[in-house]
Amino acid sequence: MYDVTHVSPMIPDKQLIRLRFEQAAATYEQQATVQSRVAVRLLHLLEEAAPGFKPADVLEIGCCTGLLTEKTLSRYPGIDHFTLCDLVASFEQHVCRRIGIHAHKLTFLAGDIEAVPLADRYDLVISSSTLHWVHDLPGLCAKLYGHLYPTSILAFSLYGTDNLLEIRTVAGTGLAYRTLEQLQAVVAERFDILVACESRETLWYADPIAVLQHLRATGVNSIGQKAWTRRQISTFIADYAALFAGEQGVRLTYHPMFIVARPKAEPVAV
Repeated sequence: MYDVTHVSPMIPDKQLIRLRFEQAAATYEQQATVQSRVAVRLLHLLEEAAPGFKPADVLEIGCCTGLLTEKTLSRYPGIDHFTLCDLVASFEQHVCRRIGIHAHKLTFLAGDIEAVPLADRYDLVISSSTLHWVHDLPGLCAKLYGHLYPTSILAFSLYGTDNLLEIRTVAGTGLAYRTLEQLQAVVAERFDILVACESRETLWYADPIAVLQHLRATGVNSIGQKAWTRRQISTFIADYAALFAGEQGVRLTYHPMFIVARPKAEPVAV
């Protein structure tokens, strides 16, 4: 176990996030193996928690290039209207190309889900590998609660305290991730939790440079704006290899967490 108590928590810069993911659009799907598996598992957990569920009006937060969008439309062919929200406006084109004949069902909201107005109520609000970027998750849960029916479902995945542990240990900075228990406490203020679970995914790369290339290709390198000096890069490579090398190369950990929940009849006052 590695000590990350010295890691300085960073507040996500939404403009930098938008820029990094926009730059990674062409390489995202090739590198986003964990994100793809997480999307598949999220839908599987939703199916198990709500058999027979048939959403007609859906909101997806953080659609990116449409990995989850396509899978959701395939699983729930009765969807009439699919609203997508993403910081990157150009992702609308990627998603429309991916889903083809279903593109007429889409409404695309380019902007920050914490700020963009939502006009409708939804049967399903779904999000995968996105909500760890928000500034105020309790506030967002409160907002979404107001746009759901009593029979609606909120289903999402995000990442927990062991996520990118290796990067955070060596670089000394990273997002302020929650534990599963902390996440449940946030959601339970307004929702009855049907599913709450977590897992760990370990990826292996030839060397620390390959790790950095992977993060850049998926847009996950959205923490700091300042470019590293050659000395900083050399130090990072040496420290990463010393701490996290194994027979398969060097490792990188993902820590996905999953929530499926229904709105409470009467949310707890906060």
